[in-house]
Amino acid sequence: MPTLAPFDSLAPGTPGVWSHGTVTVMRESGVPGAVSVTVRRVGGRLVVTHTLPADRLRESLVAEVTAGVAEVGAGQDEFEAVMVGLVRSTVDDPIDAWATYYRQSLRDLLDGTADFAPVHEVAESLVEGTVLDLGSCFGFFPLRLAARGVPVIATDLHAGTMRLLDAMRAPLGIDVETLVCDAADVPVPDDAADTVTALHLLEHVDADLGDRIVAEALRVARRRVVIAVPYEDEAQACHGHVRVFDADAVTALAARSGRPYEVFSHHGGWAVLDAASPG
Repeated sequence: MPTLAPFDSLAPGTPGVWSHGTVTVMRESGVPGAVSVTVRRVGGRLVVTHTLPADRLRESLVAEVTAGVAEVGAGQDEFEAVMVGLVRSTVDDPIDAWATYYRQSLRDLLDGTADFAPVHEVAESLVEGTVLDLGSCFGFFPLRLAARGVPVIATDLHAGTMRLLDAMRAPLGIDVETLVCDAADVPVPDDAADTVTALHLLEHVDADLGDRIVAEALRVARRRVVIAVPYEDEAQACHGHVRVFDADAVTALAARSGRPYEVFSHHGGWAVLDAASPG
């Protein structure tokens, strides 16, 4: 699976075409009302053609594109490049393209129509006070909290992802603080936030690193750590997943923290750790 160099999601480009590394995404003219996304290998390249209208730019595209990208053996880097390419090739102006994607995704997440909506709903019900979110990616959950006035810091290992989130503050009218960092080494003092969240992060790392991330979350949190993971039969490589969880694995993860905990299942597995109690 090709490993692609970092890219700038906001860089100027050619209208209707976005290309990076081994990936090229192109918008085509199609029959009005008919929407298609075609993924294929052409030599060593991954070529995606589509007829997406702007109103289809939203988080649900992830599920729609996953099967096609996985079928051609694409890894996480290529999958992420395809998603960026679909957004950038559909709307010409970079800021307008991403603002369209963010607005429509946030609306779907808030009205419950997005696949990930139940995860955000439960997580929102569990946070207390100020929040630091680990592995925020696009930052939809921190934006959700910030929109209702919760002080929140979005964090991610990838600087480009946090630059994109910063660029969305003005068009969305939502102010959220960002921090580029490793989830196992967060450059903030002990007890820096009331709640630390890690939503669908730990499936991206092995067990040893996952336990280090949990320990770091407990260091940063004053009150609680909220962890959510998907239940999968097989790790989805194109999403960067390297391990799978079931209810027993979530319980074992929580128990290894050495803190009081609650575990439950709802659209995946959950662990809520008491950060205020001594180990």
